[in-house]
Amino acid sequence: MYRAPVDEIAFTLKHVCGLEDLQKTACHAELGDDLVDAILTEAGRFAAEEIAPLNAVADRHGTPFKNGEITTPPGWRDLYHAWIEGGWNGLTASPEAGGQGLPQMLSAAALEMWNSGSMAFAIGPTLTMGAIEAMEKHASQKLKAKYLEKLVSGEWMGTMNLTEPQAGSDLNALKARAERNDDGSYRIFGQKIFITYGDHDLTDNIIHMVLARLPDAPAGTKGISLFLVPKFLVNEDGSLGERNDVRVAGVEHKMGIHGSPTCTMIYGDEGGAAGWLIGEENRGLACMFTMMNNARLAVGIQGLGVAERAYQHALQYALDRKQGRAPGDKGEGMSPIARHPDIKRMLLAMKSRTQVARAICYACAHAIDMTNGADDDDTRKFWSERAGLLTPLAKAVSTDFGVEVASLGVQIHGGMGFIEETGAAQHLRDARIAPIYEGTNGIQSIDLVLRKLPLSGGDHIRGFIAELKAVAGEVAASNRPEFGATAARLAAAIEDLSEATEYMLAAQAEGRIADALCGATPYLRVAGLALGGALLARGALRSAGEPALRLAERILLARNFCETTLCETAGLKSDILLSAEAIQAFDAEALAS
Repeated sequence: MYRAPVDEIAFTLKHVCGLEDLQKTACHAELGDDLVDAILTEAGRFAAEEIAPLNAVADRHGTPFKNGEITTPPGWRDLYHAWIEGGWNGLTASPEAGGQGLPQMLSAAALEMWNSGSMAFAIGPTLTMGAIEAMEKHASQKLKAKYLEKLVSGEWMGTMNLTEPQAGSDLNALKARAERNDDGSYRIFGQKIFITYGDHDLTDNIIHMVLARLPDAPAGTKGISLFLVPKFLVNEDGSLGERNDVRVAGVEHKMGIHGSPTCTMIYGDEGGAAGWLIGEENRGLACMFTMMNNARLAVGIQGLGVAERAYQHALQYALDRKQGRAPGDKGEGMSPIARHPDIKRMLLAMKSRTQVARAICYACAHAIDMTNGADDDDTRKFWSERAGLLTPLAKAVSTDFGVEVASLGVQIHGGMGFIEETGAAQHLRDARIAPIYEGTNGIQSIDLVLRKLPLSGGDHIRGFIAELKAVAGEVAASNRPEFGATAARLAAAIEDLSEATEYMLAAQAEGRIADALCGATPYLRVAGLALGGALLARGALRSAGEPALRLAERILLARNFCETTLCETAGLKSDILLSAEAIQAFDAEALAS
């Protein structure tokens, strides 16, 4: 069973991550608390009552591929159409295209609950939302008129086609090609792999966003263009025409997210798939990054959603399962394992990591919303840089935590966790893809260190660290014994982040890029842990008006995270400062010979 934590989600949005500030902006002044609460409540109901019951069914059924056709799991099609009838597909899309124009913060909250219901289901609509955003920002008015409304309504779904057998993270190696037609359209040829929802039976058309090269394109990523390629051609009156020259060659047999079809796509077997340019020729990467940035936050939310589901699953098992006698227990019989100290430790770790992932993802969505709603250049620049800084953290920290939480869930189940029937293993199998796709977490760390730290000459990250220090100062000034060593541990972790940041900035300034890259992954974790501790502490500080039990829980989570998990930052800082020489001396090829 899954119960959407609507109250916790609402509190995090409003009191930890800045929804109240967003409501004061001109573009969202009409977004009152009643509307927010109504949206969250209904999204939570749909996730718990409609999506979640089909999660295990989809995991067992998968997406069979026969005679060139894919069959989605039982109930999937009805579920999808109930979802679009609820208007969820167009939550953040512009009202002009039939959307609701709501902020990314609400979309992030709803996506969390849908991913808790079923990550395999939620990922399909997520890609459609990315296609919508790319079209809204980059497509011609003619293309928008023909395709956008049906994508926003969910009548059609969208995909993202980047990866090829020889071109995964390195798009310089991309070989799919495009040829110009006299009528302004293009012919697309090539193979794409790992295409999520590349084909299915949920909608009668699928709109593929495909990266390809023109014959005279410059080498590398500067020569990539983005094309809209529909599964079925669309007539001028909006009706569907003949099948386009695109087909599915196979479906991957995956570790997890079995209900999501992951396809190999073939374009141009019979003369070329008809496609239309999005944006400008040779500027496709900028268009695709609109989708990718959207997708990176969405993947972070996947990690969050699975973490919440795994925590609830493990908590219920720990309350029901009885073994041994917990210290201090009186009376007859065995104790629920939830009373044993080691299980308590794991449950606390699961819950605190889940809340950290939630707060970081929502903070990232808030920065995106504030960027979009800014009414002057300086404000827009600040929030754009903050969104850029938080995006790799939201993606990497939340997905790493998703795996860690799901793994702890299996451990709490003991031997039964290793048995598929309990469902604990599915959470771990599903969660494991999230640190890999949409840019591996290693790539997120490179992005953070090489592209985001130098923003505004390093001033933005320094200002960010100053904000975290202010939270630690608030905790210290509160003089509340319940916080224990929270303030001291948080301050120490932030200082570790500050020292590591200056090392990274200096290494880049001195041209020691390899040294910086050797410490990039531990640096991202230091940043995520320090931010996570600060956000948990902020939530505890702002819980004064909450019921006593909820206030005590938030203080306990912040204290536990800061007193246990934040001790990692000292070791991670040492890794960052000292590991480069040994790492660069390692020669895998020589050792393998």
